[in-house]
Amino acid sequence: MKVLLLKDPKDKDSGPDPYIKELGLYGFEATLIPVLSFEFVSLESLFEKLSHPECYGGLIFTSPRALEAIKICLKESSKNEAWSKSLQQRWNSKPVYVVGKATASLVEEIGLAPQGEQSGNAEKLAEYICSREKPNSSALLFPCGALKREVLPTVLREKG
Repeated sequence: MKVLLLKDPKDKDSGPDPYIKELGLYGFEATLIPVLSFEFVSLESLFEKLSHPECYGGLIFTSPRALEAIKICLKESSKNEAWSKSLQQRWNSKPVYVVGKATASLVEEIGLAPQGEQSGNAEKLAEYICSREKPNSSALLFPCGALKREVLPTVLREKG
């Protein structure tokens, strides 16, 4: 029997998609059909913000896409050089909050040390951040897409 899955395929580098693999064990032939297209915008603006860690108290990452955007920025040799020479070290002196283990491993790939990966969702990550940050401390840089949920920004705003 054939099954259509409306989801993006898993990255090729990380092996076969687990859904296709699991369904195959039960005799199903699965096909993945991506339902969303995605385009990065404002990469220059993102790197401009990353170039000024002194303006922020830390970073927040809640999705692999945000790290994908940073990796695209770092493909340009001059930006990669700036990252390697000083920016990475300067960001590592600040907290880098992440929502889960997958995002944490991507943060490690760009040379940063993640915190909060055990939280698992935005609400728990917000609680974790609030337990570690003082009210009215420096803003945290939160690279995200237009479709993000408002849970994390709302909780952090309410807590100051």
